[in-house]
Amino acid sequence: MKLSPAQARAHVDEVRETSVTVLQGLIPTETIDAWNLAFGPLLAAAVSREGDNPNRGPHRYYVTLPFHGVWADPGIVDNDAVMAVVEALVGDDGVMCQLATDTPLLGSEHQDLHRDTQLLFPESGVETPPYQLAVNFPLIDVTDDTGPMEYAPGTHMLSKADGMRRIESGEIPLVRAYMRRGDVMIRDVRHIHRGTPNRSTTPRPMVVVGYSRRWLHRPEVNIRVPAEVLVGLPERARRWLRHNPVFESRAEAAREEESYRAFAY
Repeated sequence: MKLSPAQARAHVDEVRETSVTVLQGLIPTETIDAWNLAFGPLLAAAVSREGDNPNRGPHRYYVTLPFHGVWADPGIVDNDAVMAVVEALVGDDGVMCQLATDTPLLGSEHQDLHRDTQLLFPESGVETPPYQLAVNFPLIDVTDDTGPMEYAPGTHMLSKADGMRRIESGEIPLVRAYMRRGDVMIRDVRHIHRGTPNRSTTPRPMVVVGYSRRWLHRPEVNIRVPAEVLVGLPERARRWLRHNPVFESRAEAAREEESYRAFAY
């Protein structure tokens, strides 16, 4: 699927105005189901590893994905429609810096309302054009039962204090992000949002592919890229991955523990 210039502009404008846009039915459901099947053992390992200290709140797990096999599918990490929007928002010289999942299980709770990053210059109190994006897609349908994200449209361009005041007064409502398998959300991570409880017995994995402007580096996130995978990717994908560490083998690239624990601002 490719977007026409007019379609791409409409999605870009929606992110700039509201913080969020959704490309419906972008990824084949067969691909999503293959990802979900492959994700099961990774989630089980994370639950065992994190124990009583899950990294995103009670019964909620952030799991970085290994960059090989299904996880390095060019149809996802080099998707024409996604990149048309991403490049317009953070520049065609930006970087892909994150490939992970957020998964609430039965027993999870409402997260505190938060943003995923702070101001570039906190002392200024001034917001800027977009500099960091999350591209999200679920591995199962997102319903009231499976725990949709709630977000406050337009708060990416407000201070957190002002945004919280407007949410509390009812001026800006919290919107539930319902998504079906294959839908892709592109969002400015500065908006105020939270995860909600998964009340079902089925884990609800939400993939996050992170993109940022080329000069932004957050040391707690990166993609550990095996050299053999990198050489097989299209040129654009290799360029967007250029600032990530590259390893000679998949074993060297394997990550044993998560370091991205401070996520809420």
